Amino acid sequence: MSGLDPSATAASRRAVLAGGLALTGAAMAPRTAQALTARPRMRVIIDNDFSGDPDGLFQLAHHLASPSVEIPLVIGSHIHVKDFLDKSETQADNAVVKVGEICDRMVLARRPPILAGRNAAPAKGAPPEATPAAKAIIAEAMREDTKRPLFYVAGAGLTDLAEALRLEPRIAKRMKLVWIGGHEHDDLLPGVPPRSDSEYNATIDLAAVQTVFNDSDIEIWQVPRNVYRQLIISHAELVAGLKPAGALGSYLLEQLERVVSTDRISLGETYILGDSPLVTLTALQTSFEPDSASSAYVVRPTPKVTDRVRYAAHPEGRPMRVYTTIDTRLTFADMFAKFAVSAR
Repeated sequence: MSGLDPSATAASRRAVLAGGLALTGAAMAPRTAQALTARPRMRVIIDNDFSGDPDGLFQLAHHLASPSVEIPLVIGSHIHVKDFLDKSETQADNAVVKVGEICDRMVLARRPPILAGRNAAPAKGAPPEATPAAKAIIAEAMREDTKRPLFYVAGAGLTDLAEALRLEPRIAKRMKLVWIGGHEHDDLLPGVPPRSDSEYNATIDLAAVQTVFNDSDIEIWQVPRNVYRQLIISHAELVAGLKPAGALGSYLLEQLERVVSTDRISLGETYILGDSPLVTLTALQTSFEPDSASSAYVVRPTPKVTDRVRYAAHPEGRPMRVYTTIDTRLTFADMFAKFAVSAR
């Protein structure tokens, strides 16, 4: 050792130390995450009252940002006549405008076709009319050039779907309906008193609901009132979650404020994004053996819907799903994450 040059030894030690630090640094350096590829595996027709409750706008943007669904058609639908959320006689037309405003604020590979449904429910007993929306629904359901399953997701009334089913009953076997609406099922409310008032979406066009439940063969996945009300979120969470979402986030907050600030009713500091389960039960199905595995449901015969907007047992009815819980964590976390990267 006494024969080594001390300065050379020190330099050698520094080189070894520098090399070790470099290797350590390389090991500790953050790696760039690779994007995960998701391809469409189902078709989803979206039908909602986009000029009414703004929860439908959140659902629409969330679906548009979801790569696992192909959206062949968006239908703007009506609500109650002179509803305080849209008192006009052109509610479906106004809904189409809202869809365009959402699309303008998102980075989209393509805009889906957008059509206005009926601006009001048809007169009781009127024959079905081949409206543009009804014809488009039938055309999509009858396609033979794709094997992707078709879901019809509806967050309000069922006017346009019922019209299409009356015109072409065969489409019932070629799609599933996911519907946000309907009175609670009293036997699925342990310890909770049943409500006596009728559910909003079911009363938009009761005859249409009766067509779908009572007279068609379509498989129904129902999210009744007590369950869609689980999708509750605070104003503070909405403001924080939408802040990274640019123009889209600002627009959605403006639409919420339009309702929250009304003098008609005090809504407190939470909001129910009740249409969001339409995304959870379609785009956010499990990877292997696709299904809505994180949201609970029961299977029972489809009941008849009465003129009092209640259920009448029908033991011979086709099987339907009635959801009892929705995975809200997955729904909201995924929504905010997608809005942050797909907004303009």
